[in-house]
Formats: sequence, C-alpha cells, structure tokens
Amino acid sequence: MGIGKRVRLERIMNRDTGKTVIVPMDHGVSSGPMKGIINIKDTVEKIAEGGANAIILHKGMVEQGHRGKGKDVGLIVHMSASTDLSIRKNDKVLVCTVEEAIKLGADGVSIHVNIGAEDEKQMLKDFGAVSKACIEWQMPLVAMIYYRGPEVKNPFDPDAVAHIARIGAELGADIVKVPYTGDPETFRKVVEGCPVPVVIAGGPKVSSDKELLQMIYDAVVVAGCAGLSVGRNIFQHDNVSKITYVLSKIVHEGITVDEALKILEG
Repeated sequence: MGIGKRVRLERIMNRDTGKTVIVPMDHGVSSGPMKGIINIKDTVEKIAEGGANAIILHKGMVEQGHRGKGKDVGLIVHMSASTDLSIRKNDKVLVCTVEEAIKLGADGVSIHVNIGAEDEKQMLKDFGAVSKACIEWQMPLVAMIYYRGPEVKNPFDPDAVAHIARIGAELGADIVKVPYTGDPETFRKVVEGCPVPVVIAGGPKVSSDKELLQMIYDAVVVAGCAGLSVGRNIFQHDNVSKITYVLSKIVHEGITVDEALKILEG
C-alpha cells in the first residue's frame, strides 16, 4: 500500500484503534427522499459532532452535505446505483468514476456488489475495474457486498457471508462491508477469513436501541470486526449525534451495552 492510500485511509479510519464508524447516506437513489437525508447538511453536522469517522454520499450530494464548519468527517463517494422501482433492483451499475471522486475531494470510494444477482458477472467486472483505478490513484476502496438474488434463500448464511467477504479482499477492497450473521461466533469466522478490515452493515431499521447496540458490540468487541457502516439506524434516529457517539464509544473504546444505554438515555 502506497503512502497516498495510507494517508487517505487515516481520514476514514481511526489511526489508533484501526477501526471505523461509517454512516452511509446513499439511500436516496434507491429509495427516494426519506427521514434523515432530506436535509443532508444538517444530518452530516450531527453525525460529525457524534464522532463518526466517515460518511458515504453519492456524487451529487457532496456539495449539499459540505458544511464548511464544525468537526471534520471523512468523505467516501459511492459509485454504484440501482432503484427500488426496477424489477431487477439487485443489479447495480456504476454511476461515478474514481477520477470524479478525487475531484470532489473524496478520501475513499465505495461500490456495491450483490453476489447471486442476475447480473453478478457485470458487477464483479466493474469491481475489478474500480479496484484497478483505486490502485492507480491510491484511493481507498470500500466494497459493500451482499448475498442477494432470485435463488438466495438465506442472505445471512455464515458460510456465504464468509465467502462474499473473502471476495472483497481477493478483488482489492481495502474495507469490506457485509451483513451480520446473527451471532458473534459465526461472524468471527467471517472476520478471520478476510485479510482486510471487515465492517458490519446496519441492515433494516431495528426495533430498539438496545438491539442495535448489542449487535454492534457482539460484532466488534466480541467477534473482532473493524467497525460499522450503519445508515438508517443512525441517520433516522431521534438523536443522531448521541447514537453516533455511543456507537463510536463501543467501536473505539469497547464500552458495554449497558454503559452505552446509560449515556444514550442520560
């Protein structure tokens, strides 16, 4: 890894802990306007205040989300897209380039790949092309990889999740984002099988704060993953800054779920 990529990675990961709190807000393309991302700038300010390491935005939202004040937060530009209006919403296409992201001031780029989707081979081909450009430009690459498609019965199958995480590392990602398998024992095997940092996806909106905190604690503190990439469960929370803060405390300091709840409810 060259110095350029190392410098940029330190803007999206904590250089002391080697872990990261990433908040993706790229949902507008797939799902349209929703609570938390209508006013991007306001939400980014709260996320930065809470201590997140990085945010993920589509290229058109970078200027909308740039605050010019307050705490800094790393910028990852998302390069993949599909919409919920499509009958093949699991098929992602590239809508940005690494060069565009550099011009926007990005510290990293991210792509989304659905293994098991009908257009998997094209998404893997795109992954390879983006990885090549990231090597050339010394740009960190976050790969969001899911096991999704018409024949997929269990997208959280531990063996499948371990496989897709490994795909991310094999094809050149610097950070791999995958869904949680449901328990720390099986997720530890996912982490151990992937030679680059693994972060946990947030998934659908959870029913309680405790459920979210427990999932992150189990994945990071118990199973040893490198942090989180959680969207709706952060940006749609009633107190965005505070939930970001307590999740950051779990990731970087290893505080317990009970300690996190006391802070959140205090």
